[in-house]
Amino acid sequence: MIADPEPASAYDKAAAHDIDPRCVPQRLDHEPPVGDAIPYPDYPAQDHANWRFLFERQMALLPGRAGDAFTSGVDRLGMTPDRIPSLASMSRRMQDASDWRIARIPGLVHEQDFFALLARRLFPSTDYIRGADELDYTPAPDCFHDMFGHMPMLTERAFADFYALFGRAALGATGKDRTSLERLHWFTVEFGLVRQGDGLRIFGAGILSSKNEVTHALSDAVDVLPFDPDRVVEQDYDVWHLQPTLFALDSFEQLVDGFSSWAKRRRLL
Repeated sequence: MIADPEPASAYDKAAAHDIDPRCVPQRLDHEPPVGDAIPYPDYPAQDHANWRFLFERQMALLPGRAGDAFTSGVDRLGMTPDRIPSLASMSRRMQDASDWRIARIPGLVHEQDFFALLARRLFPSTDYIRGADELDYTPAPDCFHDMFGHMPMLTERAFADFYALFGRAALGATGKDRTSLERLHWFTVEFGLVRQGDGLRIFGAGILSSKNEVTHALSDAVDVLPFDPDRVVEQDYDVWHLQPTLFALDSFEQLVDGFSSWAKRRRLL
């Protein structure tokens, strides 16, 4: 009997169609530098200018849209528009906040390497920034998406705990569970919404680091559904278009509890 093939990820499918070679995941062939072992690159002035442009543009769009956990995380990590942040410095601040550290990676990494780092409370980050010709959108990972989009949320303890659980669960997943976890990641870590006392707010990195997604996500063009892992895993998505369907948490504790319950039922934790 021949086993069913492992389902391809959304990025694998995109790469298979020659959309962008940077979306082909790489395997790590050695332990990446972590925390204080990460050197600060000799960035050209244009790279810092690109960071300033992106940082200032997103920060101008986020009041009334970004969640409190994200905005406090930006402050806690000490991000400013002046220059591309140091991964080593932000790793120290993140460790103080949630016991996570940063590992510097070369680009999009293979999912098993990615999950293994998450399970160890290591966030994989690039240290190069998109060029001036891709300021509005880049399909490939870069340090603006990694630093600005993801890292502030990892100073929020409940979310940080969820992400480590996610890494542990994903390490042993096969078949349909891999697709389910990919969708759970997409609709929480990348495109998640949360309800606060002052209304619906954004916490997903894919929205927070994108000009178009920020203005789109809370608009009437989006169908916002209550967060339910069993419903999320049935929702397909397209990485190349604005998202028509999103899910909203009531709290980050709900994310931890809901994911833990789902993963245990699937025997992943």
